Amino acid sequence: MTLTGDAGSLVRQSVERLSRLGSRGLAISLAAMPGRRLGKAAQRAALRDSLQAAADHTAALCALTHHITHVDMHREPGEQLAGFIRDAFAMDAVAIFDMDLNKTYNAGQWFADPENDLRNICMFERSSADPETGLVSEVLRIGSLPIGSLLLRGEIEVPLVSSIANLIATTFDRYHSRANLSRVESARETERLRSTVLDSLAHTYKTPLTAIRAAVTGIIEIGSLGKAQAELLAIIEEQSTLLNELTMRLLTTARLESHDFSMHKAALALAPLVEDAISALHAQYPGLEVRVSITPENVTLLCDRTLISALLTQYLDNAAKYSDFSSPVTVTVQRKGDAILFSVHNFGPVIPPLECERIFERYVRGVATAARTPGTGIGLSIARAAAQAHGGDVWLTSNAAEGTTFYASLPMRSNDDAGE
Repeated sequence: MTLTGDAGSLVRQSVERLSRLGSRGLAISLAAMPGRRLGKAAQRAALRDSLQAAADHTAALCALTHHITHVDMHREPGEQLAGFIRDAFAMDAVAIFDMDLNKTYNAGQWFADPENDLRNICMFERSSADPETGLVSEVLRIGSLPIGSLLLRGEIEVPLVSSIANLIATTFDRYHSRANLSRVESARETERLRSTVLDSLAHTYKTPLTAIRAAVTGIIEIGSLGKAQAELLAIIEEQSTLLNELTMRLLTTARLESHDFSMHKAALALAPLVEDAISALHAQYPGLEVRVSITPENVTLLCDRTLISALLTQYLDNAAKYSDFSSPVTVTVQRKGDAILFSVHNFGPVIPPLECERIFERYVRGVATAARTPGTGIGLSIARAAAQAHGGDVWLTSNAAEGTTFYASLPMRSNDDAGE
C-alpha cells in the first residue's frame, strides 16, 4: 500500500518517532537497573525486546493508518476510529470527542462516562498521562486549532498517542470538509428545485386569475346587480388582485434565480418610475400620505425597469402596511457620488437589530408584526435580489425615535456596463 498526502506524511513521522522511542526506551531501562550491570546476553535480550516493541507499535500504527484510509466518509468517523484504535493497540477503552459535531464516541468499557473529561481536555487543551490509572489524554488539533480530544485507557507509549491524535484530527478534518461541501450542494439543489416549483405554480395560476379578473370586470360593467351581489364581486376582485400580485412576485423570484437570467437595462428617468409606484400604492391605500424628494429632479439610472419597479413597490408596500395611523411615508431618491440611493421611511413598529440582519431573507417576517399583518415574507427578498442584480445592496435602520428606513444603493454604472 502506498500512502500519499497527510496520511503518508504522518506515518513516516510516526515510524521515525517510534524508532527513536525504542532506543530511548532501552537506554532508560538499562540505566534503571539497580545494583549491578547487565551481562551482554541480558543487554542483547533487552535490546531485542525494545526493538520488537517499537516494531509492534509501528505495525499497529500502519494498521491503523490502513483502516483510516478505508473509513466510510458517508458516516461519522468517530465510532469507526475508536474501534480501530482499540483493536490495533489492544487498549482497554478508547473515547474520542468531535467538537464540530459535538459528539463523543466510545469503544471498550469505561467505569464512568468520559464525556465531561473529553470536553475539558478539548476546552482547556490539557494533554496528560497518568501511569497509576493507565489514562492518557491528547488534544486533537488542526494546526494550532483544537477540534476535539482523545482519551485512552491501557498500556501505550505516550509519544505514540500524539501520532494517533494527528491521524484522528486529519480524518475528522476530511469528513467535516466533505460534509460541509455536501450540505452546500444540497442547499443549492433544494433552492433550484424550489425556484422551479415556484415558477411552475406562478405560471399555472396566472391564466385562471386573468380569466377571473376579466369575468368580474365584465359582470360589473353589465350592471343590474343587487347590493349583496356587488359586495361579493368586490371581494372576488380584491382577492384575485392580491393573488395576482403574489403570482407576479413568485415569477420575479423565479426569474432572478434562474440560470439563464438576463437583465434588460435602459437609461430610465427615476421620477416617473417613483410616481408610477406611488400611484399603484394609492389604489390599495387611498388615504396614505406619501412625500417625495428626488435630487436632482432629472436623475436617470441605467437599470432593468421591472426589477427596480419591484424594489420600489415592495419598499412602499412594506412602509404603508406597517405605518402608524396617519403617519406619512417619505420616499427619497438622491445621487451619492457614483451611486443612486433610494430610501423609504415610516414610523411604525421598531424592527429589533437581530431581525434587521435577517429581514431580507426569503420567508422571514418580523416577529412582532407577522401575527397581526398578512404577508408571505417574499417581497423584501425580491428587493434585495433586484438590488444585487444591479451590483448594489440593501439595508435598513429602525428605532423608536427616528422610525424605520429601508435603503437601496445602486451604482450609476456597473463594471458590466463599462464596455457598452
